[in-house]
Amino acid sequence: MHWAPVVLAAGVLTLAGCGKPQDAPRADTANADVPAVTIEPTAAMGEQLFKRCVACHTIDKGGTNGIGPNLHGVVGRPVAAYPGFSYSGAMKAKGGIWDEAALDAYLADPMKNVPGTRMAFAGVIDPTDRKALFLYLEAQSN
Repeated sequence: MHWAPVVLAAGVLTLAGCGKPQDAPRADTANADVPAVTIEPTAAMGEQLFKRCVACHTIDKGGTNGIGPNLHGVVGRPVAAYPGFSYSGAMKAKGGIWDEAALDAYLADPMKNVPGTRMAFAGVIDPTDRKALFLYLEAQSN
């Protein structure tokens, strides 16, 4: 019977070490101060993303229009200005130049940005992807 208090004390000490220390970070907040990894967009990334667009658009210099206009040289070009393409009235009314801000807004949600556009595309949600597409389109403007 004289072993019972020793075994009981050893058990209490063992169990006391099972909990988390009070100052240890919780698993769900351990990396709260570590910034998320950001991916720097590149024209090469944009080229891969543009593969979604080739069902409707061509990109070759002097290329023909598809369901959508040829996009070679689109960066810096007036809106609704590629020769031989029949733009919607909404796109013609948009006006302006396809610069980075205009393309970013349009690609984010074409139907919201230009109500009445014929571009039946939900948009590119990720801003990094839109930037990569812009870089690719810009590189095709030469």
